[in-house]
Amino acid sequence: MTVSRDPRDGALDGLTVVDASTLFAGPMTAMHLGDMGADVIKVEHPRKPDPARGHGPAKDGVNLWWKTLGRNKRAVTANLSSDGGREVFLALAAEADVVIENFRPGTLERWGLGYDVLAEHNPGLVLARVSGFGQLGPYRDRPGFGTLAEAMSGFAAMTGEPDGPPTLPPFGLGDGIASLATAFAVMVALHSRQQTGRGQVVDVAIIEPILAMLGPQLTRWDQLGTLHERLGNRSGNNAPRNTYRTKDGQWIAISTSAQSIAERVMRMVGKPEVIDEPWFATGAGRAQHADELDDAVAAWVAERTREEAMAGFDAAQAAAAPVYDAADISGDPQFQALGTIHQVEDPELGPMVMHGPLFRMSGSDAVIGFTGRGHGADTDAVLGELGFTAEDVARLRAEGSV
Repeated sequence: MTVSRDPRDGALDGLTVVDASTLFAGPMTAMHLGDMGADVIKVEHPRKPDPARGHGPAKDGVNLWWKTLGRNKRAVTANLSSDGGREVFLALAAEADVVIENFRPGTLERWGLGYDVLAEHNPGLVLARVSGFGQLGPYRDRPGFGTLAEAMSGFAAMTGEPDGPPTLPPFGLGDGIASLATAFAVMVALHSRQQTGRGQVVDVAIIEPILAMLGPQLTRWDQLGTLHERLGNRSGNNAPRNTYRTKDGQWIAISTSAQSIAERVMRMVGKPEVIDEPWFATGAGRAQHADELDDAVAAWVAERTREEAMAGFDAAQAAAAPVYDAADISGDPQFQALGTIHQVEDPELGPMVMHGPLFRMSGSDAVIGFTGRGHGADTDAVLGELGFTAEDVARLRAEGSV
């Protein structure tokens, strides 16, 4: 079933992934795998496409987010709760290496498509199950989204200004982190298959990967009985660390996690005397004097344009970055040098720009072969590859199964 997508086949060429998930964590996992060369087959309900097709901005009625989220995926429709849709899904799973799903726990089993059934047809199959709360526990049946993970993981509690409310991110942070964890878990399961010859179930609860990214908050609570407080843009681990407004109304961000960087910054801004203070010798000590350090840096930055301030930090070999928006990113020479920004030809909108794969490899190219496809655009072709005749497909379509 694997198709030749591009002469520069990726590292996962030959891997077939069935993406039966919706919205973000599962589909983003499949996107990452597709970027690396896997043949990804996106399965959607014939009358209820992935809701992500309607999220975010559109141009001329064409959804823009889907062009990225659905890239490198062939689009197939199947109603998995119907007999015909079940037939199609079993045929897909029998030829696949990986199936990704994010239905509520128990849904596949109710449709007669649990892992025991899928494994009878394909013992090597890896089934990645992505849900808000996982396949176990008292919350397993609750609807779950990344927002709930951002709340329950401790992220929102530690994010925002000290006197403000808990703050949620304006994008799918929990889903994005879960997608990376799921892609990693899938590759671990595939490596295990090489050793055992058998696939397995991967259970990813979206509430867990983001929790793992938030540092030792649990250990801190266990050992010290203290909680991570909201600090705005500051850090409890070091200072100065903040965003600072420049003379031309722009912003820059700095980090002084390394002691040597902190010393360079304070010399640069004209406050070398603080370096000799006993409290300056550790990040935690500097964080306790964040007001003093921030005031010095902010005053220095405020007297300079963003370009001038960045030149000063570069000359001092101190860590700083401009606060960018999409327009800035598009013109930045570092992103251009890395090849981060890809221009892809889209059949509906023509040339369009999107972020590229997550990393580069010296021996394998990651490729955006095509943008997000129309709902069910490849149903006939994919079913034909599986051995369904034109008459079979017509029958399935007539009964609403595809």
